[in-house]
Amino acid sequence: MKATTTAGGTLTHRQIQAVYAGLMLAVLVASLDQTIVATALPTIVGDLGGLGGLGHLSWVGTAYLVTSTSAAVLYGKVSDLYDRKRVFQSALVVFLAGSALAGAARSLDQLIAFRALQGLGGGGLMALTTAVVADMVPPRQRGRYVGYIGGVLALATVAGPLLGGFLVDHLSWRWIFYVNLPVGLAAFAVIGAVLHLPAREPGRRRLDLAGGALLVAAVTCAVLVASWGGTEAPWGSPRILGLAAAAALALAGFVLVERRAREPLLPLDLFANPVVAVTSAVGLLAGVVLFGSIVFLPLFLQVAKGMSATNSGLLVLPLMAGVLVASIASGRLVTRTGRYKPFPVAGSAVMAVAFWLLSRLRPGTPAPLIVGEMLLLGLGIGPLMQVLVLATQNAVPRRHVGLATSLSQFFRELGGTFGVALFGAIFAARLAAEIARRVPGGRAGAGLLTGASQGAPTDLRTLPPGVHHAIVEAVARSAGTVFQWAVPFAVAAFLLTLALRELPLRDTLDQPAPATAGGDRPAG
Repeated sequence: MKATTTAGGTLTHRQIQAVYAGLMLAVLVASLDQTIVATALPTIVGDLGGLGGLGHLSWVGTAYLVTSTSAAVLYGKVSDLYDRKRVFQSALVVFLAGSALAGAARSLDQLIAFRALQGLGGGGLMALTTAVVADMVPPRQRGRYVGYIGGVLALATVAGPLLGGFLVDHLSWRWIFYVNLPVGLAAFAVIGAVLHLPAREPGRRRLDLAGGALLVAAVTCAVLVASWGGTEAPWGSPRILGLAAAAALALAGFVLVERRAREPLLPLDLFANPVVAVTSAVGLLAGVVLFGSIVFLPLFLQVAKGMSATNSGLLVLPLMAGVLVASIASGRLVTRTGRYKPFPVAGSAVMAVAFWLLSRLRPGTPAPLIVGEMLLLGLGIGPLMQVLVLATQNAVPRRHVGLATSLSQFFRELGGTFGVALFGAIFAARLAAEIARRVPGGRAGAGLLTGASQGAPTDLRTLPPGVHHAIVEAVARSAGTVFQWAVPFAVAAFLLTLALRELPLRDTLDQPAPATAGGDRPAG
């Protein structure tokens, strides 16, 4: 590959690879921290909070999710206005500071606060990684690079709980956070030494603080509704309804402010760009269906197939392998052919078929068949996410690349948050009905099942054979119902990808996008 020339100098292929290695390390630790604490939560609560800390258990994960989701769009906009390299490094410093403080926490309240700080930095790392790649590599050559990011995200999703369990068992839960430090410092050093990005155009820059505050408020309230609804409080409770109303009011205020702002945080006419509109909608649906339903695969394997938490996690590795292979292959094919639309179309179609097959899971389904279905699902996910980001970047002017990239991350995470809430409610409702129908004293059976879902399926084996079989069948059918509900979301994503406009991939960094976006007109 020839050297890439920018206003900030010339980057050789070797330099791009070095920077990319640093970026991959940063996005790996940021994405790992979304899942790595799951298996360590009981140990953390026992160490810091005792039984009294159980009421705050969910906040250890929710604090990171709230701040990382809220920060995504803000980082994208700030990086478009100022030096993207410095903004990225600042996010990395915030993330590492939060990691060090979380590892040293002496109370559950401290840990929750430091997890929020971690998320504030992690959201920036996740949002800006592909934007930095966009500053180095033209869209026509970018596919070979962004394909690897999808593989890293898949690796983090599967490896997070496994790594968390390993560190807790062999070192301490504090190393879940300390392990970020050497990796993050290496990423900081590599990026600082090698990455040179073009300088921003001089001029007065004004950050839309009012819009930012309203967006953070809206996202925070919406994420809390999705995270707490049906678990921390009933859906119809004053707390959940109040948060939903606050989210709606903040969103309405945000729209009004953005329409009047001289330099809006999120130019609303950006969504008039047909490519941005479609990729945002597909990303939201994909987030709903993927993050919302995949979490039930390990539960099915633990309860219905009697596997340990570790073995169930290992059996999900084919899913990660499928994502990795398809993501890298599709990225290289985009670079080779200059075409990107066929990949999200094919990927969403394969994803819908895979979920339909998973909806037919039963306790007697052979393990090799389950592995094949998970591999198929990974092959569907792989060509979807990062190619959509590439299409978005290619369709907007360079001055909006950071914001457009962060929007992709924002909608994917927001969709995942609501997907977990939606499919969790579907699973719970079907499970309660199945247990009540199949098991005498169904509530007791459901209580035992809670232990199984946290990695203790041996509790179920102590039950009489008939009751054990009934609960296993109930879990299998409930998981199947979740995957059944995932199918229409996947089909909707497929239909939307058919409407995706395919624009020629640009061969340069500086040429304006050939589509109207944010008030810019096509060149010529």
